[in-house]
Amino acid sequence: MAQPRPAYLMPEFLASDDARPLRIMAEYLEPLKRFEEQQIEDTIVFFGSARVESQRRATRALKREQTRSPKRAERLRRCRQAVAWSRYYEEARELAQLLTAWSSGLDGPHHRFVVCSGGGPGIMEAANRGAHEAGGKSIGLTISLPFEERPNRYISDDLHFKFHYFFMRKFWFAYLAKALVIFPGGFGTLDEVFEFLTLAQTRRISKTTEVVLYGRDYWDQILNLQPLVDWGAISKRDLKAIHRVDDPGSAFEHLRDHLSRHGL
Repeated sequence: MAQPRPAYLMPEFLASDDARPLRIMAEYLEPLKRFEEQQIEDTIVFFGSARVESQRRATRALKREQTRSPKRAERLRRCRQAVAWSRYYEEARELAQLLTAWSSGLDGPHHRFVVCSGGGPGIMEAANRGAHEAGGKSIGLTISLPFEERPNRYISDDLHFKFHYFFMRKFWFAYLAKALVIFPGGFGTLDEVFEFLTLAQTRRISKTTEVVLYGRDYWDQILNLQPLVDWGAISKRDLKAIHRVDDPGSAFEHLRDHLSRHGL
């Protein structure tokens, strides 16, 4: 007669609807334990499009397309756009390098202002890559999706987390964040922007958590929030939660100054 197993050793039970609270708690407790072991005190979160490619990859793709015959105008247009779009990959990479080099020099037993991303390609890869190239740790919070997205190779081995529940992943983005840097992106990026702005407005995160929109050419078209003030939907001071920047140097100086005043 087979010996009964404890419930926590039953995969069929743990995968059931009845065990959902246990799975949710696991996505809180396991990252908490690992962050403590790795002495991660707080983070700078990078958001942005997964579709942005590095300048090298985008340029190579354009050259390949230009050699094909007959040339396809729409495909060429997309490739040229990808080359222009690639500036944000390179600038996210540079900004992550600058922030990591600065935070690595701070005194104390804990890792401060660690670069954190969603762990995928595009801007996420650029952020993790920049931190890696600066010799620092970086975090990747990936998510299980039907169309599986591979994690980028620049996440620190001991700081790659995979979530099933979007809300638990968002919790860990917000819980440790001292600043948020938002590069151009789509629906997912906008969702994350408004999630953080709502948390800041309702004081569910610290009012000193800085929100930076990177890339005026993009965000000035996509995210004009002044009509919300004009109509009375938000107050004028709510817009002060957002700082717009356009180059890695000024973004770094702003974040360094803000974090030095409010985060140390």
